[in-house]
Parts: sequence; structure tokens; C-alpha cells
Amino acid sequence: MAGAQVLLHPPSVHARFQPSTRPCTQQACPAALAAPRRLRCSRDVVCNAAPALVGGKTYLEPVEQEVSAFAPATVANLGPGFDWMGCAVEGDGDIVTARVLPDLPGQVVIESIEGDGGRLPLNAASNCVGIAAIETLKMLGQPSFGVGLKLRKGLPLGSGMGSSAASAAAGAWAVNALFGSPLSKDKLVYAGLVSEAAVSGYHADNIAPALMGGFILIRSCDPLDLQRLAFDGDLWFVLVNPCFEAPTAEMRAVLPKEIPMKQVINNCSMGGSLVAGILTGDAQLIGKALDSDAIVEPVRGPLIPGFMAVKEAAREAGAFGCTISGAGPTAVAIVRDRDHGELVKEAMVAAFKRHGDLEVNSAKVTRLDNEGAKLVS
Repeated sequence: MAGAQVLLHPPSVHARFQPSTRPCTQQACPAALAAPRRLRCSRDVVCNAAPALVGGKTYLEPVEQEVSAFAPATVANLGPGFDWMGCAVEGDGDIVTARVLPDLPGQVVIESIEGDGGRLPLNAASNCVGIAAIETLKMLGQPSFGVGLKLRKGLPLGSGMGSSAASAAAGAWAVNALFGSPLSKDKLVYAGLVSEAAVSGYHADNIAPALMGGFILIRSCDPLDLQRLAFDGDLWFVLVNPCFEAPTAEMRAVLPKEIPMKQVINNCSMGGSLVAGILTGDAQLIGKALDSDAIVEPVRGPLIPGFMAVKEAAREAGAFGCTISGAGPTAVAIVRDRDHGELVKEAMVAAFKRHGDLEVNSAKVTRLDNEGAKLVS
């Protein structure tokens, strides 16, 4: 059976998981392609790992005993791109170590979690990293071993930087690697969607870039239809995360049920400008579009102490634009270069302190991450 192909049929995750508004157990937690590439992800997944035949059934055999994977922070929405645009950024992220458990076939056990302050559950079915691992094993078919996971959180919970997606992406990529990486990153977005649906909502704008890197346009989640948008050159971001938690479920609860046509037209125009800026390598156009959301930011911004003053301070310091990263409270700005970014960062930090009475967890100038999830030693 060595070298045989096993055709797997992952179930429709959309049919089984609907967006949840319950309290979240974890939250905001290769080179760019030369041209846009649409990834129409069929639910038929071809697995090329070496299977073993036992008792008339085919079981997948691990090729590694232990592997570690890293997944980066992500910026979702990017202003007008609510739930359909996200990107990965360099720097901090989550690391998951997966190891083979020979006596627990098909099971997932979370052995330890670091960096969460004791807040996340060890029950695999209740934690995003465990859910992503469970779904990855399902996609792989019938593994002959179980998997133990160790999660090291590098992203704060409830930060708006894709904390839950980073854990899910690193977990899925690590488990996949144990079995020889038979599943591509775009296929593993399915596993991440199940995880995100359970803890923060059915959306791919964090999990897709956390796995795949770069800018990802989510044309549809069911069927999953992703388009990679290539940005030519370096794109610089300023990310300032204040000491304030904005749970995704709560921030979604304030979104309007009806939207005036004028605001819809604005966001359609700005969304088009955002995509145009990415494809033409125009950081200034990206910043202007990101800065111009007329639907989501106006209702979420007032819930983050000092945010509007931070946005204004970023622009006065020379940022091309500033908005909320994901559900917040992290503020994200687009800048010309690293040196310019340092000036904008200082202005944003000062504004959070002066106008929001908030200290800052982290403030950094970073670049677009075009790789996404990767194996680490």
C-alpha cells in the first residue's frame, strides 16, 4: 500500500457549525505569488501519505515522532474588508508542538499551555488548537496513532490580532507534518474554520492568512473560495495593542442589522480601492482605503477607550491610514517604512495613554508576512 492515494471527503463544516455568540474560549489569539491566484477548495482532499493496511482497514502512519509549527499574527477586516479580507504580519505568533501518542489512536490530547495565564481549557474539544487538530486528523482519514499537543501562546487573548487563528493554524500544520504534510495549507483552512466557528465565529479572514500568509481575499466560505493577492515589495504596519480586552462575540453584537445605502456604497468603493492598492503595490492607497470604513469602525471604535484619538494621532504623525485590527482593541496603521513607523508608533502609544487612560501591552513596527504557518525547530 505504500505510496497509494487515499481519497478523503471532509464533511461540510458550514452545515455543522454556525457562527457562535457564546463567550469565546480563545480569541484575538512562501513568498508572495507573482499574480493573483484563486484557490477553489474542493471538499475532495487527496492524501499522499503512506497508509498501512490493518484488519482490512487503511490507517495513516506518522513519518515524524514530534514536530513544532509556528503561525503568525493576522490583521483581519483592514477597514472596509469586514470578514472578507485579512493578512499575516511578521513577528509574534503561537507555537504548537505535536507528538505521536501510539496508545491513543485517533485521539487528541492537549498536554500543556503556556502564556495564557491559565485561562484556556486543556480539553481538546473546547480549545481552538485541539479542535483544529481533531479536524485535521479527520481529514487525514484514520490515523493509527493519537496526537499530543503543547501550545505556547505568543499572542494575547482578545487582542484583535488573530490569537485563536494562530493557535489553530499552528496546530493544524504541526499535526499535518507528523504524517508527512499530505494536506496543503488551503485545504487545512477547513480545519481552521471549524475551530474558528466554535470559538469566535464562522469566518476565514484570520485563519486563511495565518496558514497561507500574505493577503487573502475570502470570496466565499461555503464553498470555500480564497484568492491570494500579491503585494510587490515590503508593506509596513504599526500595531499597538492596549491593555484592554475586546472579545470578538461582544464586538460582533454591536454591529448594525441595517445599513444605509450611502455607507454600503462607500465601503464597496473603499473595498475596491483596498484590493487595487494591494495589486498595484500602492501602500498609500491601501492606507487611505483602510482608514475609510463607514460601517464597522464607527460602532466598534467608541468601545475602545481612546481609539478615535489614536487614529487621529497616527494620521497626524504621517500614517497613510489607521483602523481597528480585527475586533480590536489593537489599532493598526499603514506607514511608508520602518523609521516612519517608529514615529507613528510613539504617537499612537501616547494617544492611548492620554485619551484612553490605557497602558500598552505591545507596540511594534512590522512587515507583511508572506509565508504564514511554518515548521520550526
